[in-house]
Amino acid sequence: MTSSASASAAAGPGYRHELYPYSGGDEFVEGTARFIRDALDGDEAVVVAVPQDKASLLRAEIREDDAVHYVDTSRVAHHPGRLIAAWQEWLQEYASEGRPVRGIGESPWDKVSCQAEAQELRYHEWLLNKAFAQGPAWWLLCPYDTAQDEAALAQMAGCHPELREGGRTVPCEAYDPRAPYAFTPLTGPCDPYDEFAYTKGELSAVRDKIAACAEQHGLTGRRLRELHLAATEVATNSIRHGGGHGVLRTWSEDRRLVCEFRDAGYIDDPLAGRKRPDPRQTGGRGLWLVQQLCDLVEIRSTPHEGTTIRLHTALSG
Repeated sequence: MTSSASASAAAGPGYRHELYPYSGGDEFVEGTARFIRDALDGDEAVVVAVPQDKASLLRAEIREDDAVHYVDTSRVAHHPGRLIAAWQEWLQEYASEGRPVRGIGESPWDKVSCQAEAQELRYHEWLLNKAFAQGPAWWLLCPYDTAQDEAALAQMAGCHPELREGGRTVPCEAYDPRAPYAFTPLTGPCDPYDEFAYTKGELSAVRDKIAACAEQHGLTGRRLRELHLAATEVATNSIRHGGGHGVLRTWSEDRRLVCEFRDAGYIDDPLAGRKRPDPRQTGGRGLWLVQQLCDLVEIRSTPHEGTTIRLHTALSG
């Protein structure tokens, strides 16, 4: 396997990424409405991708028309690995109208299901700078409710080159384009967990181990088949690129089934799996498929410690 977060995340000259800390619904509407009106004054289109309750507040102030587009984020809001591709699609759709584009993007922070999801949503904010470093030119405002804890707000500031204060845009002093992303260390597996070392020719055994754990927690049918497919992709990469073998660990936590794969490989592209593959390319679709099949994917990879990938699948009930 070959995501290094040590590469520079500096945003390109055509991409602006701004954090807007606010307190309460009135401040949310005040800041975002001003951002939209400024865009309209400059004959720019605006894509609003915020939770439904925030969209309703903003719609009461600024209605949708041919320049202001409210998009449905329900299919990607809790799937951080799918958000960059979603923004690429929205930009392609609305930039085709010939206007420059601004965006307003806010995740449903008050409804995250676990700390792992919150961590991956913050990492997504950092990755946006890298994903759009080479274009296209656009401006993304990220509202963030200061009711979240101060440590989380500081982490968000470290992901944004610019900050909105008192209606003005200023450089964000907490952002360092040369610094690696500061991951929170992965927690250990929850007891009880099962561990299985696998190598070439043992993919069926990997699937059997996952099926046994899934059966204990009531995961069956289509969702189990999707997990099997994702797990096969990851285990195959371990065998091909991670030294020929790996270790699978399975457990449940936060109403999710977790399958963790560890190997000696290194993923040198932090955007691996997050950008839609070019239809003309050969290969390189495995991690993209994994992101589409699982509810949450965590990837940690360094040249010295190898790669850990955790696949999360929500359990019903």
